[in-house]
Amino acid sequence: MKEQRLLDQVIEAFRCLPGVGPKSAQRMLLHLLERDREGGRHLARILSEAIEKIGHCKFCRNLTETEVCEICSDVARGSTTICVVESPTDVIAIEQSLSFRGQYFVLMGTLSPIDGRGPDEIGIDQLVRRCEAGIQEIILAVSSTVEGEATAHYIAEALKPLNVTISRLAQGIPLGGELEYVDGGTLSHAFEGRKSI
Repeated sequence: MKEQRLLDQVIEAFRCLPGVGPKSAQRMLLHLLERDREGGRHLARILSEAIEKIGHCKFCRNLTETEVCEICSDVARGSTTICVVESPTDVIAIEQSLSFRGQYFVLMGTLSPIDGRGPDEIGIDQLVRRCEAGIQEIILAVSSTVEGEATAHYIAEALKPLNVTISRLAQGIPLGGELEYVDGGTLSHAFEGRKSI
């Protein structure tokens, strides 16, 4: 009886992952228990270490093991342009497209009063302070959802008093689409066709 309870707890724990329902969670757990216990031990160790050691970059808010991430500390990257994205997955997608060599700012979401995310939660004050320190261009690379549009408009208004060019990713990003699902070629075209707002 005790073993069954533990199985149920682990299955429920796997369900915290996006897209993992009870059957998928059960299959994953049973695979580890029946066929790959050492893989399960390794997964538990490395996941525990990642949760303890990975935090947010003090400049861009991207995920990193250090105080300043690799992108922000790379002196070869442009330091006068910031690409504003919703999540670390968007940074990964843009980096894979090889279309952008500047800095990033990760909002960790969009404005969503229903979900309790306002300007403070997505770091608008931090972004404004960063722009006051010599940033010349902001590229808004947020999703074309209602929340993404509202977030882009809010950021543009917050940065209006500063001498900063504000542009938005253009062609190729479908309305209602999210950056993490867009291929590299489409992202590359979107960067090339960005326009001021």
